[in-house]
Amino acid sequence: MSQEVNGARGEVALRAGGQDLVIAATMKGLSAVSTQLQCKSLADLFVRLTGTEVAATEAAIAHLTVRGDAVAALAKLKLKDFKACSEAFAAALAHHFDGDEGNAEAADQAAK
Repeated sequence: MSQEVNGARGEVALRAGGQDLVIAATMKGLSAVSTQLQCKSLADLFVRLTGTEVAATEAAIAHLTVRGDAVAALAKLKLKDFKACSEAFAAALAHHFDGDEGNAEAADQAAK
């Protein structure tokens, strides 16, 4: 992977369409994907992103890529890439649900 990934920020490496990408489930990106796909809930968005739906995969690559050439990846995207896409989208979304003990500890320290 030629792209550096910052896991603390929820970035996830993804190789798709022969391109090394870094994706992150930013609120702006998720909003754009949700709007484009007309998702009615976060659950709907999650199912569509992790379920290897073609339109959802393309939208997510376009809107969640923070580093790398998403346009080139989309131009050469193949069905064999979809498993990696599904796993990367799930990992990026999971970042929002993971507890951030570092922040809780800092808040406890500040309260003292």
